[in-house]
Amino acid sequence: MEEKEYNELKKISKSVRKNIIDIIYKASSGHPGGALSIADILVVLYFKEMNVDSNNPKLENRDRLVLSKGHASAGLYAVLSEKGFFKKEELSKFRKIDGMLQGHPDMKKIPGVDMTTGSLGQGLSASVGMALAGKLDNKEYRVYCITGDGELGEGQIWEAAMSASHYKLDNLCLIVDNNNLQIDGEISKVMNSYPITEKFKSFGFNVLEIDGHNYEEIINALEMAKKVKNKPTAIIAKTVKGKGVSFMENNADWHGKAPNEEQYSLAMKEFKSE
Repeated sequence: MEEKEYNELKKISKSVRKNIIDIIYKASSGHPGGALSIADILVVLYFKEMNVDSNNPKLENRDRLVLSKGHASAGLYAVLSEKGFFKKEELSKFRKIDGMLQGHPDMKKIPGVDMTTGSLGQGLSASVGMALAGKLDNKEYRVYCITGDGELGEGQIWEAAMSASHYKLDNLCLIVDNNNLQIDGEISKVMNSYPITEKFKSFGFNVLEIDGHNYEEIINALEMAKKVKNKPTAIIAKTVKGKGVSFMENNADWHGKAPNEEQYSLAMKEFKSE
């Protein structure tokens, strides 16, 4: 990756993280930890990888993204606004009654949202349906689905994985946000889904393991996924919950809590000092 491209992605990611904290603070509600952990992945998808057009959100042959971990909506909204799907001013209405940006993504109200999500475990099933429809209609679009690692405790995930493999959906790419924490603590202690890589391999997936904060690794994995034929790909992205805000990093307490005024000021100072 050229230095110019790296710096641009880094600049966008910083803006996205800042907006995540800003809108959650102003709403006094939201899920900062998991939104921050997927920020780099979302930035690469929307600013490097995916075929999308903010001027035509319903472009028929666009690539699709399903944020199965819908509670991390602040991350998706920050990226969509950065990409131009809606004005940044709309971010200030996050979780407000007069705004369109609900706590969980709504495909009927928000430009750029391909699937309404929030009930954990269902996003991969929706993604399988989209990918299968693409195959049946001979479309070239790809479908990307982001799940949490705690979400892997949902049985529907594995039913969907079985279907994806059975129908040889090589146009489907699952990205697991493996930050190792969910609302009640470490996933290995709450409901152990490890070994994640081996599980998806046993379900017939091509599996790649990456650092979910390394742009080059994210880009390379997405490129490799496109070259695989007759099987879906699962990218297991090792991430840090709360990435980018020191006191939130690797802390399950920040799964679904808004910062107070002092914490908000501290986070903003950290962004300025970078």
